[in-house]
Amino acid sequence: MKIIRNGSGPEQDRTDAPLFLGGKVTGQSIVSGDSEWFSFNLVSFAAGARNKFHTHTSDQILYVTSGTGIVANESDEVEVTEGDTALIPAGEKHWHGATADSDFAHISLTAPDSQTEMFDD
Repeated sequence: MKIIRNGSGPEQDRTDAPLFLGGKVTGQSIVSGDSEWFSFNLVSFAAGARNKFHTHTSDQILYVTSGTGIVANESDEVEVTEGDTALIPAGEKHWHGATADSDFAHISLTAPDSQTEMFDD
C-alpha cells in the first residue's frame, strides 16, 4: 500500500506544451509509474485555457474537482462542474478545458501506456 498525500507531488507548468492553448495550464502527477494499470493526474486550467483536439489509446476518465469546464468531441460540447465525471472512450477525438470565465481542474485517469495523438484545431 502507498499513501499519496494531497499536494505532495510537484506541480508542473504545462502552458507551453504543444497540446495546450489559451492560457496557463498546470499538472500534478498523483499516480504515475507506480501502478501497472493506472495513470492519475490533476490538471488545472486558467479561465479560457484548454487542450487541442486529441485522442488516447486507452479510455480516459475526467473527474472535475473545481470550477466550470467544457468536455467536447466532434459533435458535442458539454459544460461540466465540480463532481461531474466524463468517460471518453479510447480513440474518440475530443478536447477539454476551462470556460472563458472560470478556472477549471480535473483529475485524469488513463492507462499508464496510453498514447496521445494531437490534432490541429
